[in-house]
Amino acid sequence: MNHTSQFSPSIRSAIVGASGYAGAELLAILAAHPSAEVVALFGSSRKSDEGTPTAADLFPRLEGTAVGALPIKPFDVASAAALDLDAIFLATPHELSHEVARALVDAGIVVLDLSAAFRLSDRGVFEKNYGFAHEHAGLLAEAVYGLAEFNAARIAEARLVAVPGCYPTASVLAIRPLVDAGLVDTSRAAIVDAVSGVSGAGRKAEVKSLFCEVSMQAYGVFKHRHRPEIAEHAGIATIFTPHLGCYDRGILTTVHLELVPGTTEAQVRAAFESAYAGRPFVRVLKAGRWPSVAAVERTNHCDIGFAVETTEAGTHLIVESAIDNLVKGAAGQAVQCMNIRFGFEETAGLLAARVAVTAGGAS
Repeated sequence: MNHTSQFSPSIRSAIVGASGYAGAELLAILAAHPSAEVVALFGSSRKSDEGTPTAADLFPRLEGTAVGALPIKPFDVASAAALDLDAIFLATPHELSHEVARALVDAGIVVLDLSAAFRLSDRGVFEKNYGFAHEHAGLLAEAVYGLAEFNAARIAEARLVAVPGCYPTASVLAIRPLVDAGLVDTSRAAIVDAVSGVSGAGRKAEVKSLFCEVSMQAYGVFKHRHRPEIAEHAGIATIFTPHLGCYDRGILTTVHLELVPGTTEAQVRAAFESAYAGRPFVRVLKAGRWPSVAAVERTNHCDIGFAVETTEAGTHLIVESAIDNLVKGAAGQAVQCMNIRFGFEETAGLLAARVAVTAGGAS
């Protein structure tokens, strides 16, 4: 168990929550990965009396592929532990990840958790935002926040990686280099407005997500669960307003920051370029260019653009970032962390064209 690229050409992996959008995206990426073998798929809530559909039954674009024939079975820890797994991906509700992560780690399996169960360091903040008490203080302290651009060294040694949320990924990547460089007036909250495609809400049936109902609108104002995650990992108090967009995937985030007086646009650019030098998935755009969802869709990239305005009132910065919420905001980021953890090239499996697997097999 726990093979590495040094000893084995591939690692054995499983996905829990394979019937959801993030789980299906994981499956598509891992199916094309040169050093990963998917040996089992599990549902996050499927009961044994509901049958065991194959991946291709739910996502027809996988028909005829090896992974498409894998059944999605009911999940239990004992079944996973018996598979001699190196890694397991939890694309699961927060409650389930919280319940099973300890046993999986104790079984010697590297856990890459896409839920929010281990992203917040403060148990009180966690309970306030997620509605239940966190009972694994030791594991919470051990968990590594899986934003590879800042935590690669710790990810390489981690037993449990807390893969960041999609909104926090887009936001933290746009803010943290400037906070770390001392360019931001941290007495003023960062204002973050972000728009996500409908897939960010998951695959569950909701009226607001129906084709004839979906509309551009704000939600979770002042109370979205990702707000404390952004604040903790960006290093600044945050006012966060998420919006639902009338498209299937992608996030465009606009951040307003007040800069330390005298800060120049050249200093902002230097901070971004220094932070992301050698980081393969963050692209700092040329002056005058702005990110778009189309430019990052179905990729693991985050594009960043910005502008500075100095007036008598101070120095104001607008930063925009764009990611694919299902890739850099979920599955792709999880695989990026897996690559780091097992000693593969960080970009392995994340640059080649992939099969798109959205509901009903549509692109």
